[in-house]
Amino acid sequence: MSRATALATKPSALTRLLAADRALVMGILNLTPDSFSDGGRFVDPAVAIAHAQRMVQEGADIIDVGAESTRPYGDAVEVPAEEEIARLAPVLPAVIALGKPVSIDSMKARVVAWAIDQGAQIANDVWGLQRDPDMARVIAEHRVPVIVMHNRVKAEPQVDIIADMMAFFARSLEIADRAGIARDMIVLDPGIGFGKTPEQSILAIARLDEFRRFGLPLLMGLSRKRFIAHVVPSEPMQRLGGSIAGNLLAVQKGAAIVRVHDVAETVQALRVADAIRKAQ
Repeated sequence: MSRATALATKPSALTRLLAADRALVMGILNLTPDSFSDGGRFVDPAVAIAHAQRMVQEGADIIDVGAESTRPYGDAVEVPAEEEIARLAPVLPAVIALGKPVSIDSMKARVVAWAIDQGAQIANDVWGLQRDPDMARVIAEHRVPVIVMHNRVKAEPQVDIIADMMAFFARSLEIADRAGIARDMIVLDPGIGFGKTPEQSILAIARLDEFRRFGLPLLMGLSRKRFIAHVVPSEPMQRLGGSIAGNLLAVQKGAAIVRVHDVAETVQALRVADAIRKAQ
């Protein structure tokens, strides 16, 4: 028996949610001045908390809170862990108190550990356990689910992006197993826009079902991403239609969770699509 199996515990809040016969909606709460879509809108703690409350009322199943921009197109300003925690401290406890599972979107094991100690229930690592050498250990010790996202330092058009993603996920799963993270505590995220050209992002969505070979839940985070403007020129706030179209197709391809800025509209679209599917 592997160490990961030995450390398996009772079902997590995420595992229980995933048992539902529908895709889950993860609402995005960026406490950053420089996120690509809504940077600066929620730096005021009161405004951030009100937005989280609104997303819960609109039907979000999970709230994803981040305090350092991981914008996929570069130019993000790295911040020390102390500043990231300082941004989170006035907001995170109130968001957790809303009663929905909260994920902490951070590349730093120290920040993830702090957030979990506050009550966050899910770790969301945009470098898939492959950047901070302490990340896998922290997640294993706290026994929380982790979202493992594919990433690259830069986009390279000549790369076979599907093969690259497959190899990346295989490495991440090896790291997770060595650390003792139970297999049923892992979600895979293709990382739309991260180290990918628009064409590669579109391909990753179109071939999402191929990643089901890992036997793990899939998360799709394509909300307002630049590939939409590659198809139809638009600014981030003008990409609702493209975001919904992409998410509906992603769910058809097997996405169990969609990470979105526009919760109410996405919930409505998914529920209508689900009703039509069930009527068949």
